[in-house]
This record gives sequence, C-alpha cells and structure tokens, in this order.
Amino acid sequence: MHLRSARMSLWIATALGLLALATACGGGGNGTPPAREFPSKVPIPANNPMTPRKISLGKKLFFDPRLSLTGDVSCETCHNVMGNGSDGLPLAFGVLGRVDTPRHPPSVFNAAFNTVQFWDGRAKSLEAQAKGPITNPVEMGMPNSEDVVKRLREIPGYRAEFHKVFGGTDPITFDHVVQAIATYERTLVTPDSPYDRYVKGDKKALGSSAIAGMSTIRALGCESCHAGPMFDNPGTPMGTGWFQKFPVLPHNPVCAKYVQEYQFMNDPGRFDVTHNPADKHLFKVPSWRNVALEAPYFQNGSVRTLPTAVRVMAACQLGKTLTDKQVGGIVSFLDDLTGKFPNENMPRLPETPNSTMMMSVSRFQKATHKTKHK
Repeated sequence: MHLRSARMSLWIATALGLLALATACGGGGNGTPPAREFPSKVPIPANNPMTPRKISLGKKLFFDPRLSLTGDVSCETCHNVMGNGSDGLPLAFGVLGRVDTPRHPPSVFNAAFNTVQFWDGRAKSLEAQAKGPITNPVEMGMPNSEDVVKRLREIPGYRAEFHKVFGGTDPITFDHVVQAIATYERTLVTPDSPYDRYVKGDKKALGSSAIAGMSTIRALGCESCHAGPMFDNPGTPMGTGWFQKFPVLPHNPVCAKYVQEYQFMNDPGRFDVTHNPADKHLFKVPSWRNVALEAPYFQNGSVRTLPTAVRVMAACQLGKTLTDKQVGGIVSFLDDLTGKFPNENMPRLPETPNSTMMMSVSRFQKATHKTKHK
C-alpha cells in the first residue's frame, strides 16, 4: 500500500512538473517544437533480435487467418496495415461475428515504441500483446497455445520456415510465433512527418495554423501527458506504463455532456487489470502520431471526428472551452504529425497441399445460432 502511494505521488509530482514546464515554455508562443523528432531506431529486446527471415515469417503469421479458431480472423483483420493500422470501426469483430472487445483497437503503426500495450497497459511488450488476441475466446478464439502450435505444424511451409528462423528440432512453439509477429510489427513505423521535417530545420514544413496550434498546445500544458518523441510519455522505460485518468473532470458542466453522450464512464480502464480503486478510468496515454488518420477516437471509439476529440480533451482534462480558431490550430498541428507509411504488400501464405484444416464450419454455424438466441 505504501509502495503504491509512493508511486502515485511520484507520478503526480512528475505530471505537475511537466505541466509547469510546458506552460512556462509555451507562454511566449514562439513555435518551439514540443517534443523531439521521430526516433531513428525501434527498441529491440535482447531475447528477440530482428532478422529478415524472422520479419518475413512474422508478416505471414500476422496475415494468416488460420491462427484463429474459425480460420477467418487474423491480426490484420483488426489492424489493417494497408490502411491506418486499425479497422476504422468503433469496436472490432472477432470470431463468430462477436464484438471482440469493448475497446477500440489502436493502430499497430508505431506500436513498437509503446512502453506498454493495450489501453489498460496489461502487456509489457509486443510479444506479450501478441499472445492475447490469439487465445482470447471472442477475438481469434483459439482454445489454447498448444492448439495454435498443433495447427501450424500441419502446414509444411511453416515447418520449413520456423526451422530456418529458429533452428532446433522443435522450432514451432507459441513463444516463437509471437516473437516472429512482434518482429514484423517493429517494421511498421511512420517517420518523416511534416513536424519531423520542421524539427530538423525545414521551417516551411509547418503552416501558420499548425504553428499556432503547437503554441496553444504548449500554453494549455498538453505535454504533461503527451510528451516525448511519440507524444505519449516523457521517457518511461519499456515495460513501464504512462497512464492518465480519463475523464479527469467528469462533473465539469462542459465535460458532463460529453460523458453522457459518449458513455466515457462505462469503462473502468486499468482497474480491470489491477483491481485497485485508484486505477479506475486510468488509461495508457495514446500517441499523437498519425492521430489524424485514426478515427474514431477514445477507448470506446465513440467520437467520429478529430475536432470533437480536441474539444472533449480540453473540457474533460483541463476544464477548458476552446475557440474554433484554437481547435483549428490544434487540429492542423496534429494533422502534421502524420508520417510516411511503409509500402506493405500482402504475403503469399504457405498452403496445405491436397487437404484443408478447416472442417468444422457446421459446428461453428450452430454455435453462432445458439449465441444469437441466448
């Protein structure tokens, strides 16, 4: 209990310090960039080095729907790398048409820089994150990790590829599956936004509206949460989350209307992980990188447009009502945090010659029918 209190005190002191710094630095509105440029390298864990073969294998697994119980849901289903890295839906659908989570799926682009994964920060690495959906009963639905391994071992092409990547007499393991997927995901980065070019010295990269928005962000103290190169934490180490309560001011008159309209208080947030009352409505601070392309917004995907999301944040986190000009400037700045996306092509997946593994469609149909009538 004392440790928890000490951690919360440190968090509050750090946040208040950053808020004071951001406000002080932003008061002059001189267009000083609020954070560093895009990182030149992704963090790579020592126990999962990147290799071209591992990236290729991970990409195939990321796109392969056979990692799901019904053979029709892949990682790419909810995290479309041909688009913005999410699926554009408020809530995603998993196996058997089930709503696979009460939360909006975040983009996989730049997830390599997240110090923790998921809205509630329950996974400390991309590898840990990749384990979750595959065996979640309403996401990809595989009963357990052993069934995942068994299915992959039935595919000759995967047997050969896992051996080339990992070696050994038994290379197909669940840990190797998620290591390969995480390795591919670490290639999904979007550098060279207009903001990054501005930071490097190209002062024409940002227009006057974006520069005004940048100054407004600093004056409001938004950097107290949206800090660092990814605009999501001030430098917390990998495996350590940077969280904020949302909404902070649910009873503020302006915020209250948003809370009612968008049902923000329905999600207990990190409390689901820790069961500590102090963590109710606490969420991982999301990155601003590519935020212009990542509608709908917030943990439940309830807000359709970025200008509305900006107004919600001002009201519910700061108790502020912004002018149309202020909102326009902030949106212009956020637009200019859109980076260059990698050119992704769908991989050719290994086949199962002369046979299929997916022979239980009628059973799945019956299960779906029963679910609908419960």
